[in-house]
Amino acid sequence: HCNFEFDLCGWKQDENDDFDWNLRTSTTKLGTGPATDHTLQEPSGHYIFIKSSFLQLPGHKARISSPVLSRKNKNCKVCGDVVLGGMQNIIFSYHMYGAHIGSLIVYQRTTLEHEKILLNLTGNQGNFWRTKALILAGDRDEDFQVVFEGIAGKGPKDGIALDDLTFSRDC
Repeated sequence: HCNFEFDLCGWKQDENDDFDWNLRTSTTKLGTGPATDHTLQEPSGHYIFIKSSFLQLPGHKARISSPVLSRKNKNCKVCGDVVLGGMQNIIFSYHMYGAHIGSLIVYQRTTLEHEKILLNLTGNQGNFWRTKALILAGDRDEDFQVVFEGIAGKGPKDGIALDDLTFSRDC
């Protein structure tokens, strides 16, 4: 589980992208992003964020990758946690707000660099946090990572935020 209150929890910025996800709070005076984080529901809470600006052209990408995960643990099942509402292996919260917002794409990347799109969201999703659960597929013996890719839009105050990235306990 990563709530970004202290650091990136082992998530790594990709080197082959155009800019980075930034750790920030809502008290940062940029005039963009959510009013609070998702975890604490406080302006001083942390999350990761990208924003469109004069530094990032529309279409520029920021990518951040999870630590390498393994399904070799026999308890890492696709069925997930029934208490959390059924089948999922990753749950996360996102905030995508702005008239010209870009896109958020979530990939599952194998150690052989094959990427499968798990989610592709484009456009304004509302000025509030949403939570999404995704199923991670694939061969039980193949290690993998989850990659969040934010793509800059045209609006100078538009941004995408992520918080509370949680994997099923035994994965």
